[in-house]
Amino acid sequence: MFENLTKKFVSITKHLKGQARITESNTKEIISELRFALLEADVALPVVKEFLSRVKEKALGEAVLASLSPGQAFVDLVNTELIRTLGGESSPFLTLKNAQPQIILVVGLQGTGKTTTCGKLALWLKENRKSKVLLTSCDIHRAAAITQLSVLSQQASVDFYEPNIDLNLNEMVTQATKFAKKHLYETLIIDSAGRLSIDEAMMKEIQLIYEAVQPKETLYVLDAMQGQEAVNVAKIFNEKIDLTGVILTKTDGDSRGGAILSVKTITGCPIRFIGQSEQLDGLEEFNSHKFAKRLLGMGDMLSLIQKAKNSLQVKENEKIIRKVSEGKGFNLDDFKSQLQQMKKMGGLSSLMSFLPQSLQSKAENVDVSKIESSTRRQEAIISSMTKQEKTNPEILKASRKKRIAKGSGTTIQEVNQMLNQFNQIQKTMKKVGGNTIANFFGKQANASSALSISQNTVLRKKKMLARKKRKSKRR
Repeated sequence: MFENLTKKFVSITKHLKGQARITESNTKEIISELRFALLEADVALPVVKEFLSRVKEKALGEAVLASLSPGQAFVDLVNTELIRTLGGESSPFLTLKNAQPQIILVVGLQGTGKTTTCGKLALWLKENRKSKVLLTSCDIHRAAAITQLSVLSQQASVDFYEPNIDLNLNEMVTQATKFAKKHLYETLIIDSAGRLSIDEAMMKEIQLIYEAVQPKETLYVLDAMQGQEAVNVAKIFNEKIDLTGVILTKTDGDSRGGAILSVKTITGCPIRFIGQSEQLDGLEEFNSHKFAKRLLGMGDMLSLIQKAKNSLQVKENEKIIRKVSEGKGFNLDDFKSQLQQMKKMGGLSSLMSFLPQSLQSKAENVDVSKIESSTRRQEAIISSMTKQEKTNPEILKASRKKRIAKGSGTTIQEVNQMLNQFNQIQKTMKKVGGNTIANFFGKQANASSALSISQNTVLRKKKMLARKKRKSKRR
């Protein structure tokens, strides 16, 4: 979503390369380009004006450090102002206290991904805050809403409270709150009803729920693809009930993405999370410092590492390593597991968004959609095999390959390509394995230790020679 804006920022700041200093003339040109880039990205006009006014004022009064070029100094200044526009330092989200449960009310329009976001939030709290979470719905207008949330709770492995739809809204949420207290849940997430657009009846319902449960957090789910219209709706919600934060969804889409720069200024509410995929783990806690760097093309390697840590199946990988180290080999089931873990991280396109612009530009010729499509087809090929074929791929002759290709909707050529790729990985695993992977790492540790000892020995000998030379000179 933010690639175009990032490219514009990188291109604009390049103009100052080679300039001896920041002047009024070159600042004026860059400010003009920044204004165009921000408006094109659908950032609200008042936000653009305020942001550029601060940048211009500070740029002309900026004392450039000797260690920084004018371009670097300007990037640092823009980074500082982006952080401020994105919300700067916000208070921690939902500090868990002894008083139980902490209630989170989730509100928003239909079609924004509100119910799915409730499931994502439940999983995030469970994994990152180790909280005992209960999900419930008071959406009596959309027939599938309660069922959808129930399914999501199962996928997230958190509990779901089935509401009694014969009760009025006040009684529904009161019963859910009592149940959460009785069973010592730390967090209760309530999914409210959405509408296609704001109406008086909807706002009265949300106000009624808000007054009944007095939530600790009231989060508005905003569809980032709807731009400024969605931000203005959030502002109306905030005037009716006190929102404590915003969750932006569909940030992995193709829209201009200016809403994220407008939210804090227009609504006064901090951005709490951004949703990046349809996967339940596709929710990232928002950090204005990290996000500003990503917008400026500096990347966010820390978030990428954290995403990998959260997505990779440690036990599954340990099982594969143990198999290889015991000489049992790396089979097609293991290969499929690795493909699925990559998909769980959001796919190649999601991972590339965390890289610095310099690395992204080098990968511009890579057809990401083609690679991701090939990965899906490889999964389908392996799924069409029997257990025996996955364990012993060497038995795959022409007739079997023909059956697998037909079952997976692929070609025999694609089956052969997948097997060639698997064979290359298998050979690499065998080479790394040696006697055992554990021995391999042991050898590395021993080699490192030996190198350290030899280096110390060399240093001691050098010192001895130096002392001998000094003594001989004195004589």
